[in-house]
Amino acid sequence: MRSRGTTTAFRKSSYSGGGDSNECVEVAQTRAGGRAVRDSKQPRGGTAYFGSVAWQAFTRGLKS
Repeated sequence: MRSRGTTTAFRKSSYSGGGDSNECVEVAQTRAGGRAVRDSKQPRGGTAYFGSVAWQAFTRGLKS
């Protein structure tokens, strides 16, 4: 499902226990190249938006 301001549908990581698992976050790309993040248990709840530079720094930190 797309949300306002996103260019792709929200998706969950394959590492989250499969498509039916609700124990993770969902991520979608924004029109500005950043990411929108929401709780998979409450998809109609709040969504956090990150610019592309902040998202890249976050993912680099996860990988290190």
